[in-house]
Amino acid sequence: MGAWALLLSLLVATARAQVCSVSDTIFEVAENTNRPEPLADISVPAGQQVTLGPSSTPDAFRIQGTQLFLNVTPDYEENTMLEAHLECRSGGAVVTQLRVFVIVLDINDNPPEFPFQVKVENVSEDTKVSTIVIPATGLEAQDRDQDDILFYTLQEVTPGAGSFFSLVGTNLPALRLDRRLDFDARQSIDFLLLVRDTREEGAEPSHTATATLIVEVQPADLRPPWFLPCAYSDQHVCINAEYHGAVPTGHQLPGPLVLRPGPVHAVDGDQGISQRILYSIVRGQEDGTFAIGADSGNLTMTRSVPSPKTFTLVVKGEQADGARYSVTWVKITARNATGRPPYFAKSRYHGMVARGSGGGVEVKDATTPSLPLRVWAQDPDFPDLNSAITYRVTNNTDFRMDGETLLTASLLADEGVFYAEVEANNTVTAGTARTVVEIQVLEWEEPTPPTGPP
Repeated sequence: MGAWALLLSLLVATARAQVCSVSDTIFEVAENTNRPEPLADISVPAGQQVTLGPSSTPDAFRIQGTQLFLNVTPDYEENTMLEAHLECRSGGAVVTQLRVFVIVLDINDNPPEFPFQVKVENVSEDTKVSTIVIPATGLEAQDRDQDDILFYTLQEVTPGAGSFFSLVGTNLPALRLDRRLDFDARQSIDFLLLVRDTREEGAEPSHTATATLIVEVQPADLRPPWFLPCAYSDQHVCINAEYHGAVPTGHQLPGPLVLRPGPVHAVDGDQGISQRILYSIVRGQEDGTFAIGADSGNLTMTRSVPSPKTFTLVVKGEQADGARYSVTWVKITARNATGRPPYFAKSRYHGMVARGSGGGVEVKDATTPSLPLRVWAQDPDFPDLNSAITYRVTNNTDFRMDGETLLTASLLADEGVFYAEVEANNTVTAGTARTVVEIQVLEWEEPTPPTGPP
């Protein structure tokens, strides 16, 4: 048996001597590594030649003599494994085929990338708190390094933005609403979204990327129309105005009634939507004495009232889309008129207007420049109401009256002081009264109106 074992060993050794072999067949190389030394030694029998076979990774290897070299700097993102197909030939015949594998190891060499530089997201102001307004898939960055875990941070750009939104998790960049939105208070909220491919900021290697995230707050139809001027208001609530007026008995006034604290006028409580308001009388004048302009809100008389009486009208202001409405009271008193003439409370009013104003610009009250100047006469029969009184400027073509408001009638190119006589005419009694308005035309910038509802 000993002789047979020795003979078998000699036969195996002889067979091995007739075929190619390599020192190793599997190697690990970190990507981006340049390896100049031989990868493997090839044992080639006498009379044979070794070459790279057709299934080798193109251009990845070369053979010099009987040594196999790595011919490229591996990139994990291009190839996770390289293969060398070795063919040993004797003459034209392939005697031996060998395969050598290089496993490319991934390293952190690529920064994460957002698929956007700026992302704008519209969010309705009535969105419920805790709602996910942008899913994680909408904000995720991509990293070509397979094993990297990405860490996200939301940094506020708009002061206070961090109290409105947050990310669901450090590794889950879904944007969540944490606080109720208000379009009137804030229309845009800006963030800087940061992503890092290491947990610690100072780790090496570490890569970051940033993108801008803008949340545009969209108005929602939350509030009914507001009748102005509000008896009380904040950004969310308006206690509607109630209107008062008076008419003389036995007369049908030709124009819109003059009311206090002003004409019937409503605006959409949601200033970002600003639906058109339509007006109607829903109760209080079953005899049809009054009519209201559907678009203007102006109250007019359709006939005279024969004897003293008080009308309490319920006026509705409804959004043109029919979504919301409000109602208010309009009280109109019909009184007997004695025929006494009207009178102005002041013999002289003081106004101001900016130089360069064209036609149709309101003259401001010189004592309160943010308000228009009101020039109005009182009727002794109607102490604080004057529905029957009309106004006109008698001596200055640069100005005209619109109700109780003084307007410019032409371009005011020069600075100076101008005077206008205003005549009040009671259309019922034919009584008149006059006063003078002193108007300063000067270089002056009108104050910026408030952004919220009045």
